Amino acid sequence: MIDQLIAPVSKIVNKFVKDKDLQAKLDHELQTLFHQANLAQIEILKEDAKSTNWFQNSWRPFVGWTCGVAMAYHFIIQPLLLTILTATGIQVELPDFDFAQLSTILMAMLGMSGLRSFEKTKNVHAK
Repeated sequence: MIDQLIAPVSKIVNKFVKDKDLQAKLDHELQTLFHQANLAQIEILKEDAKSTNWFQNSWRPFVGWTCGVAMAYHFIIQPLLLTILTATGIQVELPDFDFAQLSTILMAMLGMSGLRSFEKTKNVHAK
C-alpha cells in the first residue's frame, strides 16, 4: 500500500531529478518518512486503545458498527423491504445513500482487520 502512495511522488521526482543515485536516495527517504509516520500512527492507536475514556477508546468500534449497519441496510435490508413492499402493492421510495464513500472506510477497516488476522495465524500477536 505504501508503494501505491509513494509511486506518484516518485514519478514526479524522477521527472526533475535525472541522477539515478539521487532518485534512489530520495525514494528511500520518502519510504522511510512514510514508514515513520505509520509507526507514529500505530503508537497513537495503542494509546487510544489503552485509554479508560470510553469516548476515546470506542471510536473505532463505533465506526465499524456504523459501516456494518450501513452495509447491511444497503445490501440486505433495503432490497428485502423493497421486495416485500412491492409484492404487497405498496409503492414506497426508501432513502438511498452513496455507499461508495462509506465503503472506502469499511474496506480500510477490513483490510486492517485482515492484517490482524494474518498476524494471529503467524502467531506474531503473542510476541
